Amino acid sequence: MPPKNDIIIIKQFKTHPTIGWREWVSLPELHINRIKAKIDTGARTSALHAFSLRPFTEQGESKIRFDIHPLQHNTTHVITCTATVVDKRLVTDSGGHTEERFVIHTPVTIAGQTWSIEITLTERENMLFRMLLGRSALRKRFKVNPARSFVTTRIKTK
Repeated sequence: MPPKNDIIIIKQFKTHPTIGWREWVSLPELHINRIKAKIDTGARTSALHAFSLRPFTEQGESKIRFDIHPLQHNTTHVITCTATVVDKRLVTDSGGHTEERFVIHTPVTIAGQTWSIEITLTERENMLFRMLLGRSALRKRFKVNPARSFVTTRIKTK
């Protein structure tokens, strides 16, 4: 007689798409059609390179206007963005430096899925990636394969 199955299923898992350690993403409300993002499971929140941050109030709502260079190694292409500020908080980066950052919510599109995420705005001009996609944005949506890049999207080359 075979042994009795004593395994109890606690949770059913749905299949989540696999993404690589870097992917092309879109931020449609910010009019950013493509930006290369590092998938950073070590970071809780997502971060976007921004400069010339200009906070303002519109109809009693805190907003911010900022510029970005969405493409690596290209400082001539500039996109000016406007977003509602949902918070301003202290964030500690991987180097242990703490800075106060504006926080916004905006939709992100990756692997054909679009959902709203929280993003902090920071000066990342000297960093390799203009955007970090943190684990809170990825939670319950994707598996990350650190050995792969651009699993879900490719940029057309001429």
